[in-house]
Formats: sequence, structure tokens, C-alpha cells
Amino acid sequence: MMKQLLILWAGQTGRNLQLARAAAAAASEAGEGEIDVLLLPAQQAGIDDLLACHGLIVATPENFGYMAGTLKDFFDRTFYPAQGRVEGLPYAILICAGNDGSGARAAIERIARGYPLTPACEPLIVHGEPDQAALERAAEVGATLALGLSLGLF
Repeated sequence: MMKQLLILWAGQTGRNLQLARAAAAAASEAGEGEIDVLLLPAQQAGIDDLLACHGLIVATPENFGYMAGTLKDFFDRTFYPAQGRVEGLPYAILICAGNDGSGARAAIERIARGYPLTPACEPLIVHGEPDQAALERAAEVGATLALGLSLGLF
């Protein structure tokens, strides 16, 4: 059975889309036909997308010490309908921050515990414009989730 990795991104500068695309490309390659990668803007994703996935990656800027509003909106729209239906779902966080990223990280982790989701790896926090090293680290996050899903580790 094909498993699905849902990658949601939010932001207006394109930085988080770069991170999300790097994660998606690596996940597709690492999944070797066993993982279907769905890359969506957070505002277009809904409960059906969340319930259909076997793993989740969220990519967001740090806005005013918090996650992007469109990602928060996704969580608001799916939280109650997802209760009792996504427990243990592995997830990872990609943050492009102008500051330290800790506010966005803490908010996402707090919300994730409420679903409850399971962190699959340490959050990636990139400061400023993603360089090649940051894109490679985002790719590692995508590959980690895909391999974990295909091997049944998550």
C-alpha cells in the first residue's frame, strides 16, 4: 500500500517553499515509489489531506515570533475533526526565521502535542535566506520521513 507524506508550506517570500520543495524532492527519491508526496500551501490543505497522510512536514516562517497565520489556520480547521484519528502521526518542522525561530517552534510543538502527533526528528530552523546547506538539511528531513514511513518505523 502506498503511503502518503503531506508537506505543508506557508509564507510570502518563497523561502519556506524552497525548504518544502527540497524536502519533497528528497522524500520522493527516498520513498522509491512507496511514498506519495503531496506538497500543498497550508491554506489549501484540509482535514481530508491530514487524515489521508501517514506523515506530515510543515514549513513556516517565523512571523512576530510565531508560525505563519495560514499554518495556524490549518491547525484551527483540522484540530477538532482530527481528534482520535491522527494519534501518533509522525511530523517534522521546517522554519525559516529572521530571529531565533523558538516562538514558532514552541507553538507548533504545543499544538502537535494536542493532536497528538509524534516528532520524527529535530526541527530545522534556518536563519535568513536558505543556502545550499539549509536546502540539504531540509532534504534530509524529507528523506528521513519517507524512509521511516517506507520501513515502517513510524
